[in-house]
Amino acid sequence: MAMGRVAAAGAVLVALVVLGAPPGAGAELSGMFQMLDWNECYFINGTEKARYVHRQIYNRMEDVRFDSDAGFFVGFTPYGEKCAQDWNNNPELMQRMRTAVDWFCRHNYEVFASFLVERRVPPNVSISMLPSSSQPGPGRLLCSVMDFYPAHIQVRWFQGQQELSEHVVATDVVANGDWTYQLLVLLETPAQRGLSYTCQVEHVSLEQPLRQHWGTGEALGGLPEALGCAGSKWEGAGESLGESGRGARGPSPWPRARPGPPAPSPR
Repeated sequence: MAMGRVAAAGAVLVALVVLGAPPGAGAELSGMFQMLDWNECYFINGTEKARYVHRQIYNRMEDVRFDSDAGFFVGFTPYGEKCAQDWNNNPELMQRMRTAVDWFCRHNYEVFASFLVERRVPPNVSISMLPSSSQPGPGRLLCSVMDFYPAHIQVRWFQGQQELSEHVVATDVVANGDWTYQLLVLLETPAQRGLSYTCQVEHVSLEQPLRQHWGTGEALGGLPEALGCAGSKWEGAGESLGESGRGARGPSPWPRARPGPPAPSPR
């Protein structure tokens, strides 16, 4: 890759429940406390430039951070400042943290580059019609772009040879949970008989733009089965897709042990 940037993060979440006295039947817990141990790797031009960042976050507030560009811990709370001072004076720990950019980040880049960086999955593209819920007549055209990787993609609508840059709305690019993504792009103006429409998709997996056509031979009407939701409102369709998961999980992104410091002592 020329001058691209890939960020990867691995996190371990620890929930500590403070019970106090054993609760009676039906009694609620007295509190929930959350500690997040977060590791990040950033790459520019492959592994030519790599950066490692370790963060410890307590109840959504960052306590302490190690950045390989700086080479030491920095505290952001009184407790984090104490941890940073202790860890910065630990030569063995500091040696491990300062070399993590090599044995943790660069190592794992080589392990996963073929899957995360070089992998290409072309999109499946289809056009369907959402019937209007407010007035009779032709509905609006929906371009469904499914199951592609990586996430960056460009989708454009055309009427004949003219690009329709206005009156086009799209969902965010949604992760399917199986290392692919999906996107819906709606043409807000009703489709007109006798005119042809084209959804054009540009993606790194395609040698040339993929063009899906909707012309005068297409029947006007019919709710797309892929949405799997009742009603015809665009907002409803977007919400249904955004909430639907495929259940599959990708591989764990960090085969090597985390380089972070030992768990801090209780507050």
